[in-house]
Order: sequence, then C-alpha cells, then structure tokens
Amino acid sequence: MRGRWLWSGLFLISTATAAANLKINITDQRGKPVADAIVTVLPDPGMAAAALPPRPAAHTRIIDQIALTFVPYIQVFRPGDKVVFRNSDKTRHHVYSFSPVKAFEFMLSPGQSSPPLELEKSGVVAVGCNIHDSMITYLYVSDAPWISQSGADGKVRIDDVPAGHYTVRVWQPRLRPGKPDLAQSALLISASESKVMNFALNLLPDSRRQFDREHTQY
Repeated sequence: MRGRWLWSGLFLISTATAAANLKINITDQRGKPVADAIVTVLPDPGMAAAALPPRPAAHTRIIDQIALTFVPYIQVFRPGDKVVFRNSDKTRHHVYSFSPVKAFEFMLSPGQSSPPLELEKSGVVAVGCNIHDSMITYLYVSDAPWISQSGADGKVRIDDVPAGHYTVRVWQPRLRPGKPDLAQSALLISASESKVMNFALNLLPDSRRQFDREHTQY
C-alpha cells in the first residue's frame, strides 16, 4: 500500500511501511570518508510514475557570504527553485557563474542580497567571486526522485525506495572536470532488503585552500 510522502531537507520520507533502503559509503583514494558528495537514485524509465514520490513545492534558498566563504559549500535545488545570494561580510563581493545551466553576475556590497534567481534546468552551477579567488559554491540542480548529500562520515542513507531497477549516481565537486558521475546499477528486490553500496572517488585538491589574490603579497 502506498503512503504519503514528506519532504524534509534533502530527504524524502514515507509514511507507508518501509520499502527497500540504500546505505551508501563514499571514500576517497586514501580510504577516508568524503563529505559533500551528492547521491541521486534514478529509476529505470519503465517504472510507473505512481510509484515515485511527488515533486516537492518550489523553494527559495539562500547562499550566504560569511568570512569570505560561501555558505553552504553545496546546495541542492529542484528545477524551478530560486536562489538568493546574501553578503554578510564587511567587504564587497562580485558573485558570478559562466555555467551553461545558468549564467549570471551580481555585485553585492556589505549587507546586500541579490534578487531571487530561478534555476530552470538540471545541472551543476559553479559559482565564484571575481574578487576573492578561493570563494566557490556549487548549485546542484536535479529532478531525481531521491537525492541526498554525504556528511563528514561519508555516509548516505536513502529509505523507502520501491522495488525495481535503479541507477545510483555520485557526484562531488573535486572529481576531475569532464568526467561523468560515478554510477552503479542496483536491483532493489523486496521491502525488507537493505543494500550497501561503496563508492571510491579519486579527488583533486580542494580549490578553497588556494590563496586569495586580495590577501596575497605580490
């Protein structure tokens, strides 16, 4: 019997009896847990739409700028959601993106916020500051039925997935540019199954640790 679905943060929670669940462990090339990895679960095209959770209502989410850092580092959006950039610093920021998914730029003085910017298409939008080179954030726009983000322990759990064939994809901003997301196919068999999946990512150095030209002596 299908139950009602609720949207809570990045998780979809069902009020029905639990179906299958996925436990996903994400590590780097040294075997250490990887935070800020985005996991999406995509059903085969043949799955009936009635088996999928309804799409949540559109939201407006804020990307703040605090201590010369975008907060959060990664934010998940659905197509149709909006983003607002807020400058909580005491210095000016020039927020921009050249992404084909959504190109824009805003000059924000201290205390200012950008107008809401709608994200119509799926994809990844890398956002930087043209004044502070180490500042970067990523807007991950996806219409996947199930989506979640790993914490410091590198773990993701997705519950209440109906039985069927799925592709599980993992993306992280430090993966080499131009490479596809890591993907595994999984067969979810029964309501009682708990499937564990492991992903090992070969990551590049964290670009946020690079020197900022505004604070570098030439």
